[in-house]
Amino acid sequence: MWTEFKEFINKGSVLDLAVGVIIGAAFGKIVSSLTDDILMPFIGWITGGVDFSNKFILLGAPPAGVDPTDYAKLKEAGAAMLGYGSFITAIINFLIMAFVIFQIVKLANRAMPRKEEVAGPTEVELLTEIRDSLKK
Repeated sequence: MWTEFKEFINKGSVLDLAVGVIIGAAFGKIVSSLTDDILMPFIGWITGGVDFSNKFILLGAPPAGVDPTDYAKLKEAGAAMLGYGSFITAIINFLIMAFVIFQIVKLANRAMPRKEEVAGPTEVELLTEIRDSLKK
C-alpha cells in the first residue's frame, strides 16, 4: 500500500493539482480584495453611497443589547438574518474570477502551438483494405 501511495503522490497530475490549489487560493484573495476594496466602494459611490456589505434582512427580533442596524455585531451575536449584501459581493467575486480564468485559458490556447491533425484512412477505406487482403 505504501508503494501505491508513493506512486500516486509522485504522479505529475497530483503535484500540478496541488500547485493549482495553492495558486487558486492566493488568486482568490486577490479577487476578493479587488471586489471588496475597489469595485464595491466604486459601485456604492455610483449608486449613491450604498454599502453592500451591510445589506441584510433581520429574521425575528435582534438579540438584547445589539444594534439592529449593525450587521457585524448581529452576525457576531448569532442573530438570524439573511446577508444578501455578502451574497452579491460573492457573486461579483465569482464573475470576476470566471472572467479572468476565461481570459487566461483563451490566451494559453492562443500561445500553445496547434497540433496538426493527420487525417487517417476512413472506416470504409480500412474495411476495403481488409477485404482486399483477405481476397489475396
